Amino acid sequence: MSPPSGQENNLGSALTRSFDALRKHGVAFSRNLHGAIAACLLLFLFFVAGGTAFHESATVDEVAHVGAGLSYLQRLDLRLNPEHPPLAKVLAAIPLAVRGTRADYSSEAWNLAADFFPAYAMQWVFGDAVLGRWNAWKPTLLWARLPMLVLTLLLGWFVYLYATRLGGRWAGLLCLSAYVTTPAILTFGPLVITDLPVTLFSVIALWQFGEIWTAPTHKNARLFGMALGTALLSKFTGLLLLPVIVAVFIQTRFWPAPAEPVDKTERKLWRKTRWRCVLRGIVWSAIVVYVAYFVLSWNQPNDALDRIGSGSWAFLIRRPLMPIWLYYRGLLLMLLTASRPTFLFGQVLPHGVPYYFPIAFALKSTLGFLLLLLLNAAVALAFRKHKETAITPAYRAHWRVLMAGFFVFLVVCLLSRLDISIRHFTVPIVLLILMLAPLPRMMRALPRHRLLEAVTVVLVVACFAPILAAYPYFFPFANSLSFGRPLYYLLNDSNVTWNEGLPALERFAKQQHLTQVELDWASLSDPVLIVPEAQIWNCQTLTDADAGRWVAVEAVSILDNHNCGYLQQYPHQALAGGAIYVFKIPSPVPSIGKSNGPPVPTGQRIMWGMPFDLRAWAINVERHPERLPSELKILMQKFQQPPKQNAK
Repeated sequence: MSPPSGQENNLGSALTRSFDALRKHGVAFSRNLHGAIAACLLLFLFFVAGGTAFHESATVDEVAHVGAGLSYLQRLDLRLNPEHPPLAKVLAAIPLAVRGTRADYSSEAWNLAADFFPAYAMQWVFGDAVLGRWNAWKPTLLWARLPMLVLTLLLGWFVYLYATRLGGRWAGLLCLSAYVTTPAILTFGPLVITDLPVTLFSVIALWQFGEIWTAPTHKNARLFGMALGTALLSKFTGLLLLPVIVAVFIQTRFWPAPAEPVDKTERKLWRKTRWRCVLRGIVWSAIVVYVAYFVLSWNQPNDALDRIGSGSWAFLIRRPLMPIWLYYRGLLLMLLTASRPTFLFGQVLPHGVPYYFPIAFALKSTLGFLLLLLLNAAVALAFRKHKETAITPAYRAHWRVLMAGFFVFLVVCLLSRLDISIRHFTVPIVLLILMLAPLPRMMRALPRHRLLEAVTVVLVVACFAPILAAYPYFFPFANSLSFGRPLYYLLNDSNVTWNEGLPALERFAKQQHLTQVELDWASLSDPVLIVPEAQIWNCQTLTDADAGRWVAVEAVSILDNHNCGYLQQYPHQALAGGAIYVFKIPSPVPSIGKSNGPPVPTGQRIMWGMPFDLRAWAINVERHPERLPSELKILMQKFQQPPKQNAK
């Protein structure tokens, strides 16, 4: 006997409501699950990157950046570290200024920095004092790194957010997993340097440019201008966002976006509206940069603009021009130092080469991530025959902008003559991570998608395994493509080590009950502040007095900075994951020029390819600041002399 029709309708309505409720609860549960996983991944990043930062000493550039940033806030004076814009340094200095970190502005290191060239030299002396002579080094460094760690987490959140919009929630988790297991992010993210901040604000600026392309409103223009302005205030390479804008407009002229009108007149108006919105954003960015420089340089002497004149009327002109002059001067200094000798596979090269960053990226990434990129490319090729797109339709313009940004930054990196670190490649790396966003949707449209998804999960797990194995020492990280060769033979500079391993050497000295240990380090800061047993030493000048002793050499100084490959024939031990090597010198000491002995004088190299030992000069004035006036004159004379041939 069938129920009456009214009961059937009631039953059907009840079932429909039940299914709708289950579906809504399922969507909510899925959303909460994805959010919980994302939070766990960011928590993983916090503990791994933060734990790494806790174990390290100050790296080379941090010495200058911490002291400079503190002076910007305490004195409103931008004289120190002019070759980098101030934002990252200011953010790092905020907790230091709040805590009352001490800096002596009556010191010679500050007073002699009033002029341009002395300021470039004094930033290291002043920073060394801030980090270890006027304050305790470890709490000062950790508080300065805290804002950088927050920015690293913030970039991870934006990676998850943007990837989710492009390809769905699983895409967001995939890209975030790749981000939190990227060695370059874990290594350089928490450091007081400019590379992570410019990456963060550049990615946001690119996305906001896509927002303008979708909806050219005044709000989007302001948001784009703020993001572009903060990128320009982070690092001068933020200027590369301008050619990205031009590239997108040129590209869309020949390959119109789906949203562009077909009618020629309407299309011209459509593009003109977006051009105007972008230009408004650029004006906003210029205002942001100008105001920041104007405020932070308020107390800085403007003697460089003396040609304008003196007096109250001249001041009214000179002070407004000061921000423009400071930004232009910093940009010029950056360009003048944009070519430097590099090192690759045991060979010293006079300048950067196009294949440097691809090799560094291949060696300094996890194999799981490299295989994910290959899988993504293969799936994309197989997906081409499908008519639908894997990108959410509302964000196709953003995808186009991100692709254009990747290729512009990639080309500039490949053509760069300054090839010293994978950290200069962080913008392309993060954009590559975002390119994984279409992968989940593309796989679902292919046969055997379950198998492809299982392979993807395995590769994601493979990204985590080497990170957990390397923790907490990520500077010397290299994957198995190194084929067992030491990293100091393959790459250079901060790809290998950056003076961060001194605490490990101090622990070794205490374990071995050493009262002194000869140290060949690669920085302009005084290692004795962290390793009291350290004695200044050059591994190229081995003497009989070293017989039977333990000596320590930063890995990057074995072949890149110096010529000390002979030491590997002696009993040795790697510290801090390979950042520092300690060697037991045999007795008697091998003769100079022998295969197992130090090089002859003509075979010696000077750190960073300099014409003289700048490290010795820095240590001298840091320990004896009363010598600064006379030593600074000597330094300027050395730079004015014709360069001598350097074996490096």
